[in-house]
Amino acid sequence: MSATSRTSPRRFRHFAAIDWSGAVGERQRGIAVALVSGAGEAPQLVRPGHIWSRAEVLHWLLTDLPTDTLVGMDLGAALPFHDQGAYFPGWAESPADARALWALVDRIAADEPHLAANRFVDHPEVARHLRRPGGRAGDLFPPGRGRLRVTEEHQRAAGLSPVSNLNLVGAAQVGKASLTGMRVLHRLSGHLSVWPMDQLPAPGSVMVEIYTTLAARAAGIQPGRSKLRDAVALDAALAALGSPAHSPLARLDDHQADALLAAVWLSIVGNDANLWSPPALTPMLAITEGWTFGIV
Repeated sequence: MSATSRTSPRRFRHFAAIDWSGAVGERQRGIAVALVSGAGEAPQLVRPGHIWSRAEVLHWLLTDLPTDTLVGMDLGAALPFHDQGAYFPGWAESPADARALWALVDRIAADEPHLAANRFVDHPEVARHLRRPGGRAGDLFPPGRGRLRVTEEHQRAAGLSPVSNLNLVGAAQVGKASLTGMRVLHRLSGHLSVWPMDQLPAPGSVMVEIYTTLAARAAGIQPGRSKLRDAVALDAALAALGSPAHSPLARLDDHQADALLAAVWLSIVGNDANLWSPPALTPMLAITEGWTFGIV
């Protein structure tokens, strides 16, 4: 299967961005869902004022997603594989590709409510590869920053600051969100294509991994200042992308702002054929590590 079979020759009609969370509990203020219905349209929060659960986001994706939508989810869709030829080197049950990884996470955490993944994190073989809270670094977690995927190495080359998805410690980590997100990705199987793991359908919606800082960069926001928490700053960033202002909200936080800005960014770049064919994305990387949309 060639990498070109995962390119997008067509145009999406709707663009959604999901700021995701791996935090403990049923409902997460860190989750926000935004939608742009056509290029040049103002972004709207889906269910403004609502505090989402992860299960509700999954249900929305399965039942309420508009036809032909490009969905960006702010997480890491897989773990490092390329650097050592496996997600969990030395473990006989280490999955062969991303879809098998999602299935493993969901199976081990199957009895855990709210699509959490703590039981996966605490699995004795998995934990050896993780840096967990409380100073618990597994014996196979390398010193320093930890293992990175190829797409994350390219993020570093672009001046971004990715954190290993095997690191579950610190404000910048996305490991917890990535693992809970993998349970969602597994349950979307057969319902929503995930790029670049899947070949893209001729019609239909597609999900991609995004890094919301790319949207902030495109809007001219300086590094270190990408978290927007007031309406004036958000509307200025939207205007820089050529978007109308967002609808006034009773409460705006940085998660909502990230989702709104990222949805607009997707509406601008989502039909750029070049972004669907990163030169470094090989067929093997596509099915094991995936890629961050917008990184070339």
